Amino acid sequence: MSVTTSGLELKSRQRFVRTSVELLSSMRFAIALLVILSIASIIGTVLTQDDPYPNYVNQFGPFWADIFRSLSLYNVYSAWWFMLILGFLVLSVSLCVIRNAPKMIADAKSWKDKVREGSLRAFHHKGEFDVPGATRAQAAQMLGKLSAKLGYKYVTRESEGATLIAAKRGALTKLGYISAHLAIVIICIGGLLDSNLPIKLQMWLFDKTPIRSNTVINDIAPEHRLAQGNPTFRGYAWVPEGQHVSTAILNQQDGSLIQDLPFSIELKKFIVDYYSTGMPKLFASDIVVIDHKTGARIPARVEVNKPFEYEGVSIYQSSFQDGGSQMQMTAWPMTGSNTHTEPFNGEIGGSRVLNASMPGADGQTVEFADFRAINVENISNGNGENDARGVAAHQSLKEAFDERLGSGAKTSKPVDLRNVGPSVQYKVRDKDGQAREYNNYMLPVDVNGERVFLAGMRANPDDPFRYLRIPADAGGTVTEWMRMRAALADPAIRAQAARDFAQRSVQSNADLQKHLEESASRVLTLFAGDDPTLGNAANGQKIGGFQAVAAFIDRSVPKGEQEKAAGLLLRMLEGSMWDVWQLARKQAGEGPASVDATTSRFVQSSINAISDSFLYGSPVFLQLDSFKQVQASVFQLTRAPGKKVVYLGSLLLVLGIFSMFYVRERRLWFWLKDAVGRDGVTVVMAMSTARKTFDFEKEFAQTREAVGAALGGKAVEADRAHEATAAAPATSEATADSPDSTR
Repeated sequence: MSVTTSGLELKSRQRFVRTSVELLSSMRFAIALLVILSIASIIGTVLTQDDPYPNYVNQFGPFWADIFRSLSLYNVYSAWWFMLILGFLVLSVSLCVIRNAPKMIADAKSWKDKVREGSLRAFHHKGEFDVPGATRAQAAQMLGKLSAKLGYKYVTRESEGATLIAAKRGALTKLGYISAHLAIVIICIGGLLDSNLPIKLQMWLFDKTPIRSNTVINDIAPEHRLAQGNPTFRGYAWVPEGQHVSTAILNQQDGSLIQDLPFSIELKKFIVDYYSTGMPKLFASDIVVIDHKTGARIPARVEVNKPFEYEGVSIYQSSFQDGGSQMQMTAWPMTGSNTHTEPFNGEIGGSRVLNASMPGADGQTVEFADFRAINVENISNGNGENDARGVAAHQSLKEAFDERLGSGAKTSKPVDLRNVGPSVQYKVRDKDGQAREYNNYMLPVDVNGERVFLAGMRANPDDPFRYLRIPADAGGTVTEWMRMRAALADPAIRAQAARDFAQRSVQSNADLQKHLEESASRVLTLFAGDDPTLGNAANGQKIGGFQAVAAFIDRSVPKGEQEKAAGLLLRMLEGSMWDVWQLARKQAGEGPASVDATTSRFVQSSINAISDSFLYGSPVFLQLDSFKQVQASVFQLTRAPGKKVVYLGSLLLVLGIFSMFYVRERRLWFWLKDAVGRDGVTVVMAMSTARKTFDFEKEFAQTREAVGAALGGKAVEADRAHEATAAAPATSEATADSPDSTR
């Protein structure tokens, strides 16, 4: 068989039919399809599939996101063009098998016993032996036994006064080519069975349409639902603890389809197990499957990579979410001089309007988005320093290499993973529909040796959270900071604090004391955001904190003196804020704080937090007090009839490749004729293979030696033998150098 890239040639008068069939069954067409499929698979692997469209808009921008969507790159494996290519590949390879399989099977069955002596002498791998004193029958018997011992099957033919022994070994390698090609067909068919094609057909033939709005599952019309007998699907089900579902959601490009299940899934408990570092090591769901026909309740556990299968539907642990945890919180005002707090309770997934008594509430709504009972964070120094002093540990060369070699998850910087406690995530939406997202931690976190409450904020979903660091007081609460913030917003307290600061700083000079009091009052007013000359920021918020002080310096102080003025104002601010704090404590009925390093650092951190609070953008700070957690599992439900078909194709592919690479076809011929003018037999031996390798060269040499030893005859020199029969005719039946091909 010769190598060819052409396809099946039909004897048809229709030129279009002949050309189409030849193209579909040709090697060049199949290779082109495989290349396109490979490129598409790379795209489907690199690009996240089946995400919500806004995620792609945020990642690529509206222009490219729309182009990629038109090309169906967000669901490559269910795209119409991908399935069309699979279908053409099935057709092309099937035609190839139909064209070549009969020839290959016939070639494998053939003994190639129509050769003549001259054609055997034309082989590259040949040998000739003189066996004196033996008959042809005796020599043929010895060579037959030797061939069987070497693993060859053989036949013996009598032809023109000579005996021909034709032997073959490894002829099943031809079946390897057929098996590999059939495997491609079977795998593609399995892929089509498990693809979106059956669902698309139902949408085209039975007018099934995706639903585009949120509604109760039981109220969804039949045109949006798929029957329980749907042969293939891949969907998701969200199940909170203590509840059950009997449907799966199939995400489509323009909505969702509802897949009815022949059973219900009840989630008894979601289980998370952790390592000592706080990192999760096990996600599992204890479920009960309730059969709709029999009412039987089958308990099972679903873990990651350990699905449970029932009625042909595999249930996988996909992810987990909050199932409606209940939050008990305290609402602290973030504007004005009021320190009155209110209890504020809510449920994840729900919303609640802020009380109008809260300063700045103005009809704003809190939407609870997520709750996490455990947050594992890296609290080591981000600069890779070994301790708070910045002293790096000594490292050997081996340790330096070990840090940077091996697993890609390694890092050259220290990692200190700790559980920093629960957090709640919510949005505050104003009456115009604009929202900011917040992420508040329940417990204070140790940051650079100081315990602070982290209150995260971001204006856009793609932005990282920026954290307001509220220092924890001696009781581990935000109470002292909230009092200081509210006291700063009171003009009377600011005036008294400026007076106390001036009297404490200057005791003998009344004029200097008065001047210092006015300066301190001015800097407190600037820092509190109550200076009317500064106006408001672009978002309507007051300009306060360090931003207001910097704006005042830039506007009122010459360039050469701004640095000196900034240092003086900051020292006055820090000193007068101490008096603001003492007045706030006195107003709350508490005694003055002692002057030490701890309280001084608290005041400095409070000043920084108050400055940052002007960028927080929320009228309230919601502090999480307690919670009742409710978990929910997200299951992936699949019915994949093509899975076993793909397994069969993969097995055939392995067998075919193994056969093609490790099973070599070898042919062996012996031509026996009586010696002329004397007793004995002359034996001409020839050997061929489809693939010439170094191993075959060794095998031929070993076989030739074995034949000589078995016959006990004398080997004739190859050159003399060739000269004697150079003019002998050769047939085309047994050409040694004609490799077999599938196409």
